[in-house]
Amino acid sequence: MDLILILIAVAAVAIVAGVVVLVVWGRGRDGTSRDGAAPVAQAPPDLKEKLSRTRTAIGSRLGSLMGSGRLDDSFWDDLEETLIAADVGVTTAAAVTEETRSRRPQDGAAARAALEVALVGAMSDEDRSLRLIGNPAVVLVVGVNGTGKTTSIAKLAARMRADQRRVILAAADTFRAAADDQLRVWADRVGVEVVTGESGSDPAAVAYETYQRAAAEGYDTVIVDTAGRLQSKSNLMDELGKVARVLRREAGEIGEVLLVLDGTTGQNSIGQARSFAEAVGVTGIVMTKLDGTARGGIAVAVEHDLGIPVKFIGVGEGVDDLIPFDPTEFVEALLEP
Repeated sequence: MDLILILIAVAAVAIVAGVVVLVVWGRGRDGTSRDGAAPVAQAPPDLKEKLSRTRTAIGSRLGSLMGSGRLDDSFWDDLEETLIAADVGVTTAAAVTEETRSRRPQDGAAARAALEVALVGAMSDEDRSLRLIGNPAVVLVVGVNGTGKTTSIAKLAARMRADQRRVILAAADTFRAAADDQLRVWADRVGVEVVTGESGSDPAAVAYETYQRAAAEGYDTVIVDTAGRLQSKSNLMDELGKVARVLRREAGEIGEVLLVLDGTTGQNSIGQARSFAEAVGVTGIVMTKLDGTARGGIAVAVEHDLGIPVKFIGVGEGVDDLIPFDPTEFVEALLEP
């Protein structure tokens, strides 16, 4: 009888272990199921840790400044220089400093609190949620080469899948030989379909084909990748405008035109944003690579100067490292000692 009980116990352990192995095998490294199930939700990244480079750059200077015990003209000049060093921008830094000073703080702690309010106030109060209208909804993603546009698209698709949306990608970057392959790798990783065209083919035709397939097969969201364009190349910007016109003709309206900006480029992002806004009507910004720069203040500058809301920020290479932008949380993460 004891032998029988031992055998039963061993068998039970083996079964449980087998189930665990199957569950682990059935998931990719990013949490995506091999059978196409939606990615497993991960804990949100620690924003303070991810923004540590900017926080360190600002914090070290703010710490000595706020602890100096003085709130004279020199203090306010130093505060403005500190903000400029974090790429808040000259215009925005001056406005934020003046707003902070107008609150008449009496000591360093009060000045820091007033600065936090002023920085948040420098950004827009527009809705930052994705505007997914139509069936299927269309999200057009634009930007120059090297900003992390393709990876941001994949991360965005993963977020939508986790929200039970059925997503299809359009590989409308038909000029760069490796673009299709890169998007396919990411699409497989997050478990979404992708439509590609021949190398050098009309990007607008790929966007059109993808939209038609999405409408016919019951997809509710189309995300369109486009070739990375320098804003100075008018012919390429005109072609991007053509893609937008085709999508608007088919869908009636594009829900979102998201511009992906590289946070490490600092003030150059302002010029890029202006050019793309003129060409296609940008509705929101995705600011990438903020974990790898001390210039995180650029997110504040872009909003203050252009009035285009930052909707997501990229703070790492993982699928879950694209997070919704919250001005208050962002500023708190930057200013905490």
